[in-house]
Amino acid sequence: MLYEMIAVVRPGNIVEVKEIAHKAGTLLLQNGGVIRSLTNWGPFLLTKPVKKHQQKHDSGHHFVLRFDASPVVQEKVRKAVAIDPRMIRCGVVKMVGGDKLVGEHGIKGMSEIGANGPVWRKGEKKDGGLFGSHAVSRTSESEYQHALEVVFDEENVKRRKSSLVSSENPKLAQQATKKRESTSCFVHQLLENQRKSRKSQPAIAHNEDRLLDKTPDTHNQAVHSRLLTKRQLSEMAIGVRELSKKLGSIRLKLLKVKTIFLLTKAHDSDLIGLTRNITEWLLSKERDTYYTVYVENTLEHNRIFDAQGLISKDPSYEGRLRYWDNELCKKQPHLFDFAITLGGDGTLLYASWLFQRIVPPVLSFALGSLGFLTKFDYSDYQDTLTTAFKDGITVSLRLRFEATIMRTQTARNDQKHDLVEELIGVEAENNLTHKPDGSYTILNDIVVDRGPNPTMSSTELFMDEKFMTSVQADGVCVATPTGSTAYNLAAGGSLCHPENPVILVTAICAHTLSFRPVILPDTVVLRVGVPYDARTSSWASFDGRERVELHPGDYVTISASRYPFANVMPQGSSSEDWIGSISRTLNWNSRQRQKSFKEWEEQNLDKKAGGLRE
Repeated sequence: MLYEMIAVVRPGNIVEVKEIAHKAGTLLLQNGGVIRSLTNWGPFLLTKPVKKHQQKHDSGHHFVLRFDASPVVQEKVRKAVAIDPRMIRCGVVKMVGGDKLVGEHGIKGMSEIGANGPVWRKGEKKDGGLFGSHAVSRTSESEYQHALEVVFDEENVKRRKSSLVSSENPKLAQQATKKRESTSCFVHQLLENQRKSRKSQPAIAHNEDRLLDKTPDTHNQAVHSRLLTKRQLSEMAIGVRELSKKLGSIRLKLLKVKTIFLLTKAHDSDLIGLTRNITEWLLSKERDTYYTVYVENTLEHNRIFDAQGLISKDPSYEGRLRYWDNELCKKQPHLFDFAITLGGDGTLLYASWLFQRIVPPVLSFALGSLGFLTKFDYSDYQDTLTTAFKDGITVSLRLRFEATIMRTQTARNDQKHDLVEELIGVEAENNLTHKPDGSYTILNDIVVDRGPNPTMSSTELFMDEKFMTSVQADGVCVATPTGSTAYNLAAGGSLCHPENPVILVTAICAHTLSFRPVILPDTVVLRVGVPYDARTSSWASFDGRERVELHPGDYVTISASRYPFANVMPQGSSSEDWIGSISRTLNWNSRQRQKSFKEWEEQNLDKKAGGLRE
């Protein structure tokens, strides 16, 4: 039987609310119940009529637990929660037909009150009950106790209607979500648990926000980080940071890994031979698991790789040696459980570019020039992979950015329009000033520069909904912490530890002596635009790829992506590894040590002088 428990806890630390909810959920699972959803941590107002024209109000925090259980188990859980001294009120309602509420220990006069009035009232019908429409899944006790969640509080931040337009086909986005949920990648299963927790939160917004958000497809709003409110973007970033910290201190067992993605420099003949060696090793029957290995389709008929020669050695390789292309990585990223790259940092960036959303954990063998991100020596690849598959791996989640090109809908070079007024002002009803024209997820940096134009570029920077500054320079580099050692460093930007949740903004050859690199939190939405009165257009590049022209009036929206890059790290401290990388590759702070002073010893001098006199 389906029930919904509504529990109001006295005002206090939000952790107390979660403790009581955890207690109820654990007790329910131990007695054979099934949790459908657990949601809502916001303020709650309890109204009780006392006398005519009078009301008594008790406020607090609350949670709503929806579950399947027998009447006996339901009563047991309700009593266990109700006797907690921190409780104000606890009620259980029975669901009939999936949406009709029938009073059973219900709470009369109870309604959830946000900043904008009641969101739900007892007896009101909703699709899916109190939680809206979302998938119902069975949750095991272990998953429930160790679930990672991101909680969205009520927040009202003005969002541009142009930014709320999705650039994706809703049907394709929905299919991609279903495929993500079926992935066996442990890292992204944790991320999906976070997203499911956020989806269960009911939308609470001011009337102004409801007016601005005209996109009916709420699922697509969960796809792009630029569509989130300020609070949602902050909570999403915090959730990824917490997950990154936990993953950095544990080893992930690769128990379900069966499909391996192999990436190499296809134009480097030396690396093709090494790729063949590692492919043959993975396909060998000596492995504990029969892996399916995907290599780039250009190697299928490559003479050095000699795919037919591999298959002739062992006919069982034919079904397990397969080939990938860009479309396969784009449409079916869930297909790959683990990724291995052979090359340098550029090869790793290409892997990030191929997987714009989900990225399987990537283990990189250093076969390039510098190697900031490639941590493993290929000469030990057999021991490295054997240890990884047997003992597990340590994963570092690297922050990535989501960049969306926004095209102006007004006439080109119309100097009567002002980009600053358009981006910080309120758009007229049904009159969008800009529309999205493609989104990219990057690991290193977004560069907006002058391109082939002989003169410097003119751009304007916006942070959230506020104008930041105008930049007259060769360009602007917006880098992730991982990309701080790339173009950002060459342009005079700061070195930044990859675990810092920041956005680095550096001007490239600025036409002023006062522009200094700035570091912004990863919870802001940055916009880099070309003003309408600019003399020339600018060009945007994303991780050095997909160079796109930005005409006057166009801009690029940059925000933290909800799809971090899972980079496999060697055992040990990540800080020590990073310091070692910059010291090894950049000779950071390397100089001859200063010599010490020699002490002035009068006794020795007297002895020497006496010897001379004798």
